Amino acid sequence: MSDDETRIRALITHWADSVHRGDLDGVLADHAEDLVMYDVPPPHEGIHGLAAYRAAWPPFFEWQAQGARFEIDTLDVTAGTDTAYAHALLRCGTPEELAERPTLRLRLTFGLRKEHGRWLVAHEHHSFPHD
Repeated sequence: MSDDETRIRALITHWADSVHRGDLDGVLADHAEDLVMYDVPPPHEGIHGLAAYRAAWPPFFEWQAQGARFEIDTLDVTAGTDTAYAHALLRCGTPEELAERPTLRLRLTFGLRKEHGRWLVAHEHHSFPHD
């Protein structure tokens, strides 16, 4: 594994841990100002910019405070010189939801770019499969 892949893996793991703890500053860290995120809930045209990304998290944290899990199951990273992508599957749900559908995973894709030697998330996509 390259140094860049190791750094990106650590960045995403830190992000997921921050989401699970409800640590908004940790969630925002290492994200570009011009970030675009496509998420499970609306708006379906996506969230554009770091301020909108910040505003999207508090409702999720409220839901998660009911005892929901948010943990990486698998994570794959591919890094080039100044761009990279990663995709992951996460356990995301309340204990009841996960008991009812134990194989359900949240799908996550990150697009990253390197600026001044630092990796930043420029694109994030979250989805659940439809049966």
